Amino acid sequence: MWIFGWKGPSGFSARSTAEEVTEGIDATGLTAIVTGATSGIGVDTTRVLALRGAHVVMAVRNVEAGKKLKESILNEIPSAKIDVMQLELSSMASVRKFASEYIASCLPLNILINNAGIMAPPFSLSPDGIELQFATNHVGHFLLTHLLLDTMKKTARESNREGRIVLVSSDGHKFAYNEGIRLDKINNEAEYNCYRAYGQSKVANILHAKELARRLKEEGVNITANSLHPGEIATNLARNNGLLNGNIYAHQCLDSIKLSMLGAATQLYVALHPQVKGVSGEFFKDSNLSKPGTAPAQDEELAKQLWDFSMKMIKKQ
Repeated sequence: MWIFGWKGPSGFSARSTAEEVTEGIDATGLTAIVTGATSGIGVDTTRVLALRGAHVVMAVRNVEAGKKLKESILNEIPSAKIDVMQLELSSMASVRKFASEYIASCLPLNILINNAGIMAPPFSLSPDGIELQFATNHVGHFLLTHLLLDTMKKTARESNREGRIVLVSSDGHKFAYNEGIRLDKINNEAEYNCYRAYGQSKVANILHAKELARRLKEEGVNITANSLHPGEIATNLARNNGLLNGNIYAHQCLDSIKLSMLGAATQLYVALHPQVKGVSGEFFKDSNLSKPGTAPAQDEELAKQLWDFSMKMIKKQ
């Protein structure tokens, strides 16, 4: 909405950078996990969190790439506090291992940014037998959040500081199947459409945040959960789809694609900015409060159904 640089009610726009939306914010004493930290907007999310004083735990598939990024950030910000841990979101065993090791570290957890994702690959199943996009973009983050929630609750209680869970969705949720989420056809290869399946996983991110926010509020916990659209960013998100990736980079030449610093702005705004204090279950875009673009993405009953469906999935493994 604020694509031409017009500022919204927050004072920011589509052209606001990650550093601009966090200017003057002191994140010292906060610990944040960022999934997908070595790729695309995850890189700048990690860098700016560290710049503002947060202790950042990079949850990444490729540990060596994580170590290289850590070194690069330390060269720029010698005081940065960064750890690297291995996480493969498509595998529930990997998610459980990561969560177990994190809990064993006794680190607090103030901010969880569920940033990682894949986009539009050919049909395949995860190690747990779930369609790969749904497994990676939704189920892995659902399980990770579930396993770390007690740590976040403990941190919020002991620090008396609001915890924030940030789910990176996309305006791509508008391209989901008509039902939004086909709970009875998640693994239906015959009807699989890579773009609609991606949209389905992004609807799931929005509904996950909505239902989690409802439950946290009902429980009286000082933790918020929100989802967002980061922007049409040229990253390797579409690494499995050559045509889409090529189109993305072609459009970048026309300045219609956000750079990483612009793309990371909204999730950092939601994760750190005082304007977002107490706001939960909402959807953000261009560092402003927005609304999902389809009825299924706003369906509270579907959110509850997805929650129950996801809980059954993670309990099977």
